[in-house]
Amino acid sequence: MPGYYTEKLAAERLRACYDLAPPQTRMYLEAEIEFVLTRTRPSIVALELGCGYGRVLERLLPAVHVVFGIDTSLPSLRMALEMMGRKPSLRLACMDAIYMGFRDRVFDLTLCVQNGICAFAVDQQHLFREALRVTRSGGLVLFSSYSAQFWEHRLQWFEIQSAHHLIGEIDYQATGNGVIVCKDGFRATTADRTTFEKLATGLGVTPRITEVDGSSLFCEIVVP
Repeated sequence: MPGYYTEKLAAERLRACYDLAPPQTRMYLEAEIEFVLTRTRPSIVALELGCGYGRVLERLLPAVHVVFGIDTSLPSLRMALEMMGRKPSLRLACMDAIYMGFRDRVFDLTLCVQNGICAFAVDQQHLFREALRVTRSGGLVLFSSYSAQFWEHRLQWFEIQSAHHLIGEIDYQATGNGVIVCKDGFRATTADRTTFEKLATGLGVTPRITEVDGSSLFCEIVVP
């Protein structure tokens, strides 16, 4: 649902989703970040697409030279700034990930985690193309989605969010096969291995697909 994370599920409400995460989901979220951190170095400039209130940015800050975070939600960006404070190594901007204002080949690492590839509700091929465009030759692009093995835990987490009125009531008749649908129009899909491979090869690049902790599916692309 376009605009959902910009308008309804942003800032404090978005943070509440993560604060309410049950133990298995917390393990998944931590494993996802730890995997990202293995791809960092103190000398690099990183970019996170859809940074929200700064949950991942906060962990990236001490691991890289400079980190940029972009999001379409101003309230979320304000919350990120309040949480982390003004730092020379942190840059935040209100920007659409498929129409970025950066010049070509700026970043060493560009990442889009927590299923942003589906949550953004944008043209996925365009999103991939933009991520590749702003990443330098030899740099790394990272996208992640949910592993199919994580379905029951993911559904439980969304049920908790729904019970706290952070998202709409779940439509169980329409929910299944990796897709969670709410009666307010919210729809959460996933990207599987085949999706990632088609998106990458469609742009002439070769992906490496890695499943992490039986919960995250990562697509890694070294930019030619």
